[in-house]
Amino acid sequence: MNITIIALGKLKEKYMRDFSEEYQKRLSAYCRLNIIELSPKKLPDSPSQSEINNALEAEARQIKAKIPSGAYVFSMCIEGKQMSSTEFSQKISNLAVDGKSNIVFILGSSFGLSEEIKELSDSKFSLSEMTFPHQMARVMLLEQLYRAFQISSGGKYHK
Repeated sequence: MNITIIALGKLKEKYMRDFSEEYQKRLSAYCRLNIIELSPKKLPDSPSQSEINNALEAEARQIKAKIPSGAYVFSMCIEGKQMSSTEFSQKISNLAVDGKSNIVFILGSSFGLSEEIKELSDSKFSLSEMTFPHQMARVMLLEQLYRAFQISSGGKYHK
């Protein structure tokens, strides 16, 4: 299985990079993981809605260029569906059974994702109703992917 994470922004803090690298290493036993970091569009301190929309559209163009053809796409967004770890594991397993070997997760910038990206997605997914920094959300996604593979393989990580 190929999993791609398209993320707007980089992991800045060393401890976040360390967490990310640890889960990337663990996931290598289960999938081919590709993390694509794109640069979010720079905005003024108090951007207008028009400036935000223009930035989201520009980011959408970058994102679309990186989505592999035929991939199953999850948009990570606040209005997305929340799942338990077990449900998430089952979803990933079902996609594999259905022949979906390319799965993409898209993490937007601090202003989220454009409506265009959300509409082209096969699924909208939310980690929580709470708001988290994008760096933390990426690490949480990696951890949940690892947990999902552990659940489906009967590993001891998930309790």
